[in-house]
Amino acid sequence: MTSTDTFKFVLILLVAIVALELIARRLRLPTAAALLAGGIGIAFLPGVPPVTFDPELVLVVFLPPLLMDGAFYTVWADFRRYLGGILWLAVGAVIFTTLVVGATVHWVLPSLPWAACFALGAVVSPPDAVAAKAVLGKVRLPRRLMVLLEGESLLNDATGLVLFRFAVAAALTGAFSAQEAVMSFGLLALGGIAVGAVIGFAVVQVLKRIDHMFLAITVACLSPWAAYIGGESVHVSGVMSVVTAGIIFGWFQHEIFSANVRVRATSFWGVMIFLLEALVFILIGFSLRGVVQRLGGLGDALHALGYPILAVLAAVIVSRFLWVYATDYLRVSLGRLVGRRPAPPSPRGSFLLSWAGMRGVVTLAIALSLPEAMPGRDLTLAAAFAVILVTVVVQGGTMAPIIRWLGLDRLSESDAGHLNEGQAGLLIDKAQLAVIHAHAHDSEGRVIHPRLLEQYSYRVKIGEEYNLAPANFAGGREAHYTLILEAIRAGRAELLRLHRSGQIHDELLHYFERDLDLQQISAENDRAGV
Repeated sequence: MTSTDTFKFVLILLVAIVALELIARRLRLPTAAALLAGGIGIAFLPGVPPVTFDPELVLVVFLPPLLMDGAFYTVWADFRRYLGGILWLAVGAVIFTTLVVGATVHWVLPSLPWAACFALGAVVSPPDAVAAKAVLGKVRLPRRLMVLLEGESLLNDATGLVLFRFAVAAALTGAFSAQEAVMSFGLLALGGIAVGAVIGFAVVQVLKRIDHMFLAITVACLSPWAAYIGGESVHVSGVMSVVTAGIIFGWFQHEIFSANVRVRATSFWGVMIFLLEALVFILIGFSLRGVVQRLGGLGDALHALGYPILAVLAAVIVSRFLWVYATDYLRVSLGRLVGRRPAPPSPRGSFLLSWAGMRGVVTLAIALSLPEAMPGRDLTLAAAFAVILVTVVVQGGTMAPIIRWLGLDRLSESDAGHLNEGQAGLLIDKAQLAVIHAHAHDSEGRVIHPRLLEQYSYRVKIGEEYNLAPANFAGGREAHYTLILEAIRAGRAELLRLHRSGQIHDELLHYFERDLDLQQISAENDRAGV
């Protein structure tokens, strides 16, 4: 295809993404599954040109912003609190899955070298941040489980990539050193954290000195690629670099962004992430066509590789169950040995952690980057796609009903160390009222801001009453914000009438429209308790 044809084709894919998203919402299907199936369907349509892409380019384009999106919204206190469990999954589970899949493949195909078997295991072992986010963003889980799954998806790519590189080198050269592999992993991870910290703090300092809204948003959006390319250019983990920079950036963004920049940047970033995630799954669907063609057609591929692929799928799913359940109970035993009292294992939580092992773009990109001379390359490509398809469609597609079946959506977690919404809101209202009180009177004691004093005093009074008896406000709260939103809609209708009749200029329209938009956002967030 020419460059113009490629651009037109990308536009067609974007239109397809919109259509598939609407279909998924109408049929209540998982978006990732709908996009993956849509990509497969489009790829095999008559007249659709074959799509080939550089796997390294896929990683550079898609992985940094999608990792940054997860890291940016990571709650550092929760991440640090559950870091042990995250590492058990992000490092331990990936290594265990690699070993189990490698042993299974060698058992099914004894002629395939051990190193090639473990390379296949490394390809399919790390659950994917993109796939996890696409599924977890639409379900409700207890905080601990959500932190573990999100944290695992941020860190495990580094483990999988290191294992893959050493397995491929061993398969091609016949040499392998476990000690060298462990040291290399440690250096790559620590180096990535160091580079990410430097870039993260540098971005924060730069943004503090930029007062132009669009320049600030541009710098913020470039930061994930700066962290990833910076890490890879000095031969450390670009994944760890992005995650570290994202956590730092997310921690300081409340101080360096104005309200206006934050609202606009969040909107732009949200659209960009939506399109990148959707394109990833479309491209994964397209990759099936190339895999099938390389293997001589769907029938020949299934006949030659069907049994080994089923064995890989079984090993991937079973190994995660074994690891999660074993380590969950081992964690309790180890905790008691050192004098701690860890929370008892939850069979329901362990089942969900075991089932939530969706694979995606990293598995695909690693598989496509295999050298042509690699033994078992066709099997690895076919198995990688099968694992992505099954884990996204079957496991990801059943996450919501399984959560409801396990009753995890009904579990509430309380933390005595944190204030609830009403308590925090009351303290904020009191801080604001204190400022109003200090400036509401002139030097002679006369009230010069009576409306503000009344407004903020009323908010504190209502906040105190709400904390004492929140049930008394259940119906009235909903009616209150419903009325506010109706008033905003009426104001918007009048604003448009004034503009359409030529009584106000476009500049005034945008000014009042922005004010109404902020009022609506505030009312909708307050009503939802955000």
